[in-house]
Amino acid sequence: MVVPTMGERQEYLRQTLDSIKAQVGISIDIVMIFPFSNTETMALAEQYNAVTVEDPGGLSAAVNAGIAQAKDEHEYIGWIGDDDLLRPGSVDAGVKALQQNPNAVLAYGYCDYIDEKGNLLFTNKAGRLAPWLMTWGPNLVPCPGIVFRKSSLTEAGEFDENNKYSMDLEMLLRLRKDGKFANTKKTLAAFRWHSTSLSVTNRSEAQEEIAKVKRKHLSQPYKSLAPLWEPLISKASALAAKRVSKMASKRS
Repeated sequence: MVVPTMGERQEYLRQTLDSIKAQVGISIDIVMIFPFSNTETMALAEQYNAVTVEDPGGLSAAVNAGIAQAKDEHEYIGWIGDDDLLRPGSVDAGVKALQQNPNAVLAYGYCDYIDEKGNLLFTNKAGRLAPWLMTWGPNLVPCPGIVFRKSSLTEAGEFDENNKYSMDLEMLLRLRKDGKFANTKKTLAAFRWHSTSLSVTNRSEAQEEIAKVKRKHLSQPYKSLAPLWEPLISKASALAAKRVSKMASKRS
């Protein structure tokens, strides 16, 4: 399980690591990528017996560096932000879904959205159409909690380090061409919605990058038609984000 962090949110990071350690039914090795100058995070990594990697700069590069630590015995890979949480039994559920679906490249499920204090805001229950919808509509496949088949990631290549906000989406679009997405239909993770979250604070810049990535993976003639629906999707996403932020502020 790859955990990239700058070590700036120690309380959240500890909760993330606790949620990994609490997983049952499967053995998990933790890889933490962070600036080694952060002695507090180094001490935390030692406490959780994590493999440590010096931060190469950039989230995508950090995830790639973490994945590169996988050994032959590692069949599955996941990564999680330092402020998100795995729900109990989520990794085991993802692994079992992949074992039951040999043609699946990854397993995904539902995702709780929580506020800064961990209060539940709502649950994103991604349906079976979510993988199809992501090409032109909103991406409803929650990235926290995804379990990747290592062989599929290896074949797809590294996360694109040019992408700051859409690295997960771009990888999902690549992987979708190679195999199925297995839906566990279980809540696998929690995404923490807070004011310092990268995806929360830079909505406009993120939407622009996301639209560019989607266009890249569209087939002709849909690429030329994309400008017709992109503004609608962007507006809908902005309204949804505004609503979630309002919900979170009421709980805080």
